[in-house]
Amino acid sequence: MATVVIVGGGVSGLSAALKLGRAGHAVTVLERDPTPMPDSADEAFEWDRRGAPQVRHSHAFLGRLYGLMRDHEPDLLAALLDAGATEMRFGDNLPPTVENFAPQPGDEDLTMLACRRTTFEWVLRRTALAEGNVTFRTGTPAEGLTASRFAPAGSGAPVPIVDGVRLADGSRLAADLVVMANGRRSTLPEWVAALGSAPVPEDVEDTGIIYASRFYRLRDGHDLPPRNGLIGGDLGYLKYGVFVGDNRTFSLTLAAPSDDDELRKLLADETVFENAARALDVAEPYVDGRAEPLTPVHIIAGLLNRRRRFVVDGAPLALGVHPIGDSIICTNPLYGRGCTTGYWSAHLLAQAITQHPNDPVAQALQYHDSLEQEIVPWYEAGVAQDAEARRVADALLRGEDPDADPNDPRAFMRGVLRDGLGPALRFDAVVLRALIRNLNLLSPPNALLADQEVMGRVLAIWQDRENRPPEPRLGPATRAELIARIAA
Repeated sequence: MATVVIVGGGVSGLSAALKLGRAGHAVTVLERDPTPMPDSADEAFEWDRRGAPQVRHSHAFLGRLYGLMRDHEPDLLAALLDAGATEMRFGDNLPPTVENFAPQPGDEDLTMLACRRTTFEWVLRRTALAEGNVTFRTGTPAEGLTASRFAPAGSGAPVPIVDGVRLADGSRLAADLVVMANGRRSTLPEWVAALGSAPVPEDVEDTGIIYASRFYRLRDGHDLPPRNGLIGGDLGYLKYGVFVGDNRTFSLTLAAPSDDDELRKLLADETVFENAARALDVAEPYVDGRAEPLTPVHIIAGLLNRRRRFVVDGAPLALGVHPIGDSIICTNPLYGRGCTTGYWSAHLLAQAITQHPNDPVAQALQYHDSLEQEIVPWYEAGVAQDAEARRVADALLRGEDPDADPNDPRAFMRGVLRDGLGPALRFDAVVLRALIRNLNLLSPPNALLADQEVMGRVLAIWQDRENRPPEPRLGPATRAELIARIAA
């Protein structure tokens, strides 16, 4: 069995450690932040994660992740539930207007886990360490890779074969395999370039948003408000969501366009954040006094979609090293896919290593092909969705109607989604199920729009839009109205 070093002790790194440790490999996880093992979920929430500022923001643990744990690591799922996480199943808390719901085969997969990111990470670390094959070193930053041999590269640049990690204290940690799980700011491209590798191609697109998040805990004697299926809303000029956590916690996240300097500065203020939440229909019941804040308002900016390629023209750029999670594919956190795709990519990598234990080329190629088939389509869909969101937000910020051109197919599609899909989600369980499968990464990104039955139901409702009362508003209709409500 191999000696494995994992750089990064977050969700992706710990997922790989758990899976590879259970496969019999000797695993050492290097985490740069000093995060001693706490005794409780609430103590884990106080971790100082400067290398992972996103832990102070809302997270979703989607059906794809839930199913991987249920089918491959059921003890981890049980430990999370014991630690206070809860299951959110499709069919529970449906809008009262949905009258045609009946359980269907596959509905058991439509389960999300309600949990804080720090709780998930804490339980995952405990479970990985319990294997006996995993060592976790905190406060241990890595600064580079080592390679003593080079594989034949044909007419291209030589391909380094990685054999260890250089630590910040100048020492070296030998490894048969290195897994890079150090997040969206990963320096792996620079590290492999320093070994003589060809440049790592990457695609980068701005998400166009900034986040403001705050965590709360329910006061004694109070419960969460009734849920009717909705967990947030998209007003064009602002997006927002409510995320249920563990142990009577929840968080609110408001996402503003990154070019909206005024709204961005306003939301950083705690009083303004609370006033804005009270103006948003889904969020308002959560800030009616039933809960007390656990944190100030945390802002995160500079959010990019990034995709890196470590296999080019059918050949790996380096051997013995594999990036997972955000180190290779990171998407807009708005869609809540990061922890799920991190766990998923660790699963795909573990499969490739298990199936090709002594062939680093085959490992790299199988892992690359799995990513291209399973996860890259979600990256591409997110980039396209962000581009449309930026177009709409920019128009609203200029005071223009983003749907003014009736010949623009984007305006037509926005109308179908607003006046067809939106109402269908409140009335039709068939459409709602298709969307929930999509949001939980259980069907291809285009599956909903390609489903003739689902789109037939959506278009029937859209064509009847003139005969229906206006849809319920999810918040102030205009940016100006929200800012006026905040000021008041």
